[in-house]
Amino acid sequence: MSFHVRDFGRQFLRVSAREFFVNLRNISAYMTLFLSTFTNKLDKKGRISVPASFRAELSDQEFQGLVLFRSNTHACLEGFAWSYMQEIGGRLDDFDLFSSEQDDLATAIFGDAVQLPWDGDGRILLPAELVDFAQLGENASFVGLGRKFQIWNPEEFSARREKARESVKKKNLTIPNNKSQGGQ
Repeated sequence: MSFHVRDFGRQFLRVSAREFFVNLRNISAYMTLFLSTFTNKLDKKGRISVPASFRAELSDQEFQGLVLFRSNTHACLEGFAWSYMQEIGGRLDDFDLFSSEQDDLATAIFGDAVQLPWDGDGRILLPAELVDFAQLGENASFVGLGRKFQIWNPEEFSARREKARESVKKKNLTIPNNKSQGGQ
């Protein structure tokens, strides 16, 4: 089976069904956008409700849940859509397969990652080692960061947010222009 796809040059291309759906999945990774901060209750069993807007962003994914691993820079958890984890795996292919850099990154990210499906109530079950790492108590904050999100101890995140704001102001940071759309 193949599909006819029209490109911008008004020429027709033929792609296989597999290529079409792989590319469609890759596009959906770019469309995922996690926004805002939500603080939810974490029960004694480690269950926590994933914000509805985050679940909505992940609803078109192959895996109905999310992927978490320990942050390499902060005392929090990094969260991604399944499709974005696949993209990260592809980026690791830029390293020599047996290099120490590739091995270190793959170990720190994929060796530590857990797939967490949500239940019928939109909750995930956080493993105890992740709860301990992020120093989570009765509450946890889901923090949208665009294509990824983080889960923080609410008090620790408050301090992190202030530090980030100070850094943005001090360094006069701004978002770069998108060169592919005519920016400089």
